[in-house]
This record gives sequence, structure tokens and C-alpha cells, in this order.
Amino acid sequence: MAEVKVLIKGYTSADSYVEGEKEKTCATITLVKDKGVVMVVDPSVLEDQKMLVDALKKEGVSIKDVNFVFLTHSHIDHFRNVGMFPNAAVIEYFGVWDRNTCDEWKEQFTKDIRIIKTPGHDKTSLTLLVRTEKDTVAICGDVFWKENYPETDPYADDPKKLLGSRKKVLKLADWIVPGHADMYKVKK
Repeated sequence: MAEVKVLIKGYTSADSYVEGEKEKTCATITLVKDKGVVMVVDPSVLEDQKMLVDALKKEGVSIKDVNFVFLTHSHIDHFRNVGMFPNAAVIEYFGVWDRNTCDEWKEQFTKDIRIIKTPGHDKTSLTLLVRTEKDTVAICGDVFWKENYPETDPYADDPKKLLGSRKKVLKLADWIVPGHADMYKVKK
């Protein structure tokens, strides 16, 4: 079975913006391990990349051990540090990039990792469904920014599709790793 670990809990002030203040944001960064797969999801923007290096080290992983980086969507606050991982192929909406080549990704990435399209916040939004020993975890980027996030997403490019994606994720997952907060249990 696969393992999921939130490395760095994200945050955002975008939903509580005060005029005259700068928005602060950092995507949640997650580690997924599954039989030879060492994957970082959404390497984010950080004040210092050492924060991510240290978080990986606590899990016994170096940046050179990471063989996949998964991007939930194409907003820079989720992918700015993608270049930190010299041995990693990058999985994003348009394919799996390995240096200068791109192949299609398969929905069933491994026996316990599935990739699904979840448009709405952004047309390139993807969710990673990871089956762990006990539950299914959805790492969904900004499909949900955080637990109890307002129904209206001011940055959604298609609010109707976003609502459909949210329903889909809630149906498939026991836990959610949102775009800008800690993992939480789905209320069924």
C-alpha cells in the first residue's frame, strides 16, 4: 500500500484579503511513496527551499531520491520549486515530462495511485487518489483550498465544473489534502 505524508502545511490569505496588505500563499507540499515511487506533490513557493529539503530529510528522503513530481494544476504557487528535483519526471495535465520528452500519463499510475482530471479551479487541475493501508487520500490542489472553504472560489475559471469536481473528490476520498492547509477527513 502507498503512503501519504504532508511535508509542509500550506496557507493562504487570499480568502481573507485586506486592502493594502500583500497576499501570502504557500501550497501544501505532500510526499507519496509507493513501491519504487517517491513523489513530491506541488513543490510550491517557499521563503527558503531548505524548508523542503529538511522536511524530506525527516522522512529519510533526499531531493535526489525523488523520482516524480506531481503538479495538481498550473498556478505557480503550486509548482515554482519543481526544478529542485534533478532525477524526477514531472507529471502534469499535459503528460509525464522526463527531461525534454513527454509521454501521456495513465490514469492508473500504480496499483494504489490513480490520477483523475478535476477541472474548475483551473482547466489543468488534476487530483491524485492514493490508496493507503486504511483509506483513500485525495491530493487535490485547489479543488479545495482548505477544510470549510467557502463554496465560491474567486479564482475558479469554471465554477460549475469546480462544483462537479468537488462532488467527485468527496465521493472517492476518505481524506483530503487541500491546496493550502493540512489534511482533513471527509465527512460522509
